[in-house]
Amino acid sequence: MKFETAAIHAGQEPDPITGSVVVPIHQTSTYAQDGVGGLRSGYEYSRTGNPTRTALETCLAALDGGARALAFASGMAAEDTLIRTMCRPGDHVIIPADAYGGTYRLFSAVLSQWGIAHTAVDLGDLTAVHAAVTPNTRLIWCETPTNPMLSLADVTALAEIARAGQARLVVDNTFASPFLQRPLALGADVAVYSTTKYLGGHSDVVGGAVVVADPGLGEELAYAQNAVGAVPGAFDSWLVLRGIKTLGIRMERHCANAGKVAEWLSTHPAVETVLYPGLAHHPGHDIAGRQMDGYGGMVSFLVRAGEAAALDICSRTRVFILAESLGGVESLIEHPGRMTHASTANSPLQVPAALVRLSVGIEDVDDLIADLDQAMVAS
Repeated sequence: MKFETAAIHAGQEPDPITGSVVVPIHQTSTYAQDGVGGLRSGYEYSRTGNPTRTALETCLAALDGGARALAFASGMAAEDTLIRTMCRPGDHVIIPADAYGGTYRLFSAVLSQWGIAHTAVDLGDLTAVHAAVTPNTRLIWCETPTNPMLSLADVTALAEIARAGQARLVVDNTFASPFLQRPLALGADVAVYSTTKYLGGHSDVVGGAVVVADPGLGEELAYAQNAVGAVPGAFDSWLVLRGIKTLGIRMERHCANAGKVAEWLSTHPAVETVLYPGLAHHPGHDIAGRQMDGYGGMVSFLVRAGEAAALDICSRTRVFILAESLGGVESLIEHPGRMTHASTANSPLQVPAALVRLSVGIEDVDDLIADLDQAMVAS
């Protein structure tokens, strides 16, 4: 079954009772049993399992070619449950040198107190990654592309390093989505998502997901998912499932618009550097060409005049909305250093003060470029 077909049909057969073509929202906390321990439907309590959530998890596993998928109440809940399942106090994790601010905060401020150490490494430098592996390394945590610097990492090469060190490779695939990149097929053990972003696609739901290649790890995560309980409700699961149906056509438009915006920014005198994998000069352009089916909808750029000018541009747009998050149908603009990546301030992962990040939506691209043009007039 091809991707676009699976997005609409995997786990989403017509309801056997009513014939409903759309998966119902099973808004219930508990389920009737045929006697003590006799589960009438296979469900007993919605923290443990819910049919709407099952449909979402089945679909996610199909899209990534995984053995199992688990849905969570947020991307950070997915990350935390995954790491605490796969690691123990005294273990070590390699993270990207430009990791997402929330991921860095989780490792530096929360998991460090639980005894999990981390080392930030440029994952594009495979020699440095090799050197960072220790006998206690359990995970190599990869983002590709990264947030917000749009760096690329070679997933297959990192998977080989992880296997050689008796570790596992986790890929945060949020920026690419499974439509553009399938980490498990490239050798990764786990793909993790904020389903809030491209999978949901409409800025109306918060969620996360983990997709695994190993059924045994899937069982461990399912146990932790139930024991910890950071699960999405039926309506949130339904919203993500609805978003997934149009993921393919949305991503095609996101990519097309982002490519045109990046090319336009590259010619603007106020812009020092454009970070977009689709540009030929991007350091990860060749890697993206090998392991992605498109270059994505995220664009970052450095403003030549510095932080004040970058903040001014963020405040002047009219179509681009000044807001955190990304991956929705509407275009968003933000200043990572002051917003999504504030937690990296005064750390080795601090982002440039003149950096602006765009989540390029599916509006008319001429309107988007005109909006950026008027916002950058005084910069």
